Amino acid sequence: MAFVTRFAPSPTGPLHLGHAYSAILAYDMARANGGTFLLRIEDIDQSRARPEWEAQIYTDLQWLGLTWETPVMRQSDRMPAYDAALDQLWSMGVLYPCTCTRRDIEAAISAPQEGAVGPDGLIYPGTCRAPALGPRPKNQILRLNIAAVAKLLTFTETGPAHHGTILTSAEAYAQGIGDIVLARRDMGCSYHLSVVVDDAAQGVSHVIRGEDLFEATRIHVLLQNLLGLPTPIYHHHRLIRDDYGKRLAKRDDARALAKYRAEGATPADIRRIFGL
Repeated sequence: MAFVTRFAPSPTGPLHLGHAYSAILAYDMARANGGTFLLRIEDIDQSRARPEWEAQIYTDLQWLGLTWETPVMRQSDRMPAYDAALDQLWSMGVLYPCTCTRRDIEAAISAPQEGAVGPDGLIYPGTCRAPALGPRPKNQILRLNIAAVAKLLTFTETGPAHHGTILTSAEAYAQGIGDIVLARRDMGCSYHLSVVVDDAAQGVSHVIRGEDLFEATRIHVLLQNLLGLPTPIYHHHRLIRDDYGKRLAKRDDARALAKYRAEGATPADIRRIFGL
């Protein structure tokens, strides 16, 4: 099996040290295994994506010494593939329209024993859950009926915090994740669905990403199973944090790679920060 990794940033702000660590790790693992490193631009949220940030991604990664195959996959070009996946799930009868606002959900889960938070946020209480009828509605929120599809599933993890076969029971899916959103009005498709479809289309064999996405992998494995797609091997690496232990975010401009470069840092300096 070919060893294929990818780095998939969103062009919504500057790349910071956390991005650099993830990209370098994926690149180094691909090279060490005689494999391929891919770059994917996750610009499905066109309300926040900016051309200048996409251009900065290429500049930052090239400065780090990373190379990748072209053309680069961009999510904004992939809506037909996401629509096809949604049509497949709709035809299986496992999606349903949802008209609830966030306030509606918060009110519904305010009762005792409710209000749990899963990897996709507040666990939806099932207010709109009903059998899917007729053609798939467009430009509407669609949720996955987890209870109808939950089953025992596993994936292989090679990260430092988790290692080996990771198991998720049907009960854990139904109670710990809930009915996740797979289609949105503003983007047409959710991150969870697009990342699964894109990883399969690019033949990604090993997904290297931050520990903060470990629990979301359970969602991705379920979608892969439903859509008949392969499940990659996962490696969730440690998160790069600031001096106060807080996970870095794009708003942390002080950690932006462009600023390190402007201050005279070298790619070797960045690697030394990570102990690579």
